[in-house]
Amino acid sequence: MARQLSPVGLDFVDSAPVRLVFARELTAPPAAVYRALAEDVTGWPAWFKAVTLCRPTADGAGREVKLIGGTRFQETILAAEPDERYAYRVDTVNAPGLRALVEEWLLTPSGTGTRVQWTFAADASAPIRIAMKAARPGMGQAFKAATGKLDERLSANSAQS
Repeated sequence: MARQLSPVGLDFVDSAPVRLVFARELTAPPAAVYRALAEDVTGWPAWFKAVTLCRPTADGAGREVKLIGGTRFQETILAAEPDERYAYRVDTVNAPGLRALVEEWLLTPSGTGTRVQWTFAADASAPIRIAMKAARPGMGQAFKAATGKLDERLSANSAQS
């Protein structure tokens, strides 16, 4: 059963009760990373292992996402700033306990590559907040693996061009 979450805005990234922030340097330039995040939405399962389906909705203003284990989200895109930022809010989820969730991807040029920073900002019931904080190491590993695979994918695509 889908649960409606609070329709928070971008400011929630800075004020959320749970903020998990991860960063990594990629060799790909910001434009390539942005395209993979915001324009090649259906390509997410190829590089982010936890994602089994990702597709645009509402003429690109939203996304439908399914994760391993069956969690499903309907999202609204909050920011799509080419080569700089991509952020979305979860509007509905089929998992209990969440109240609000926004994810933000910031892209900063770093030499010839990109510093990618992912912020997972959430509010949830107390047990879920505790579980999210305890999951930080695993989420960090998932981020590292996903961005590593994304960088490999973008390098391979650039070599084929």
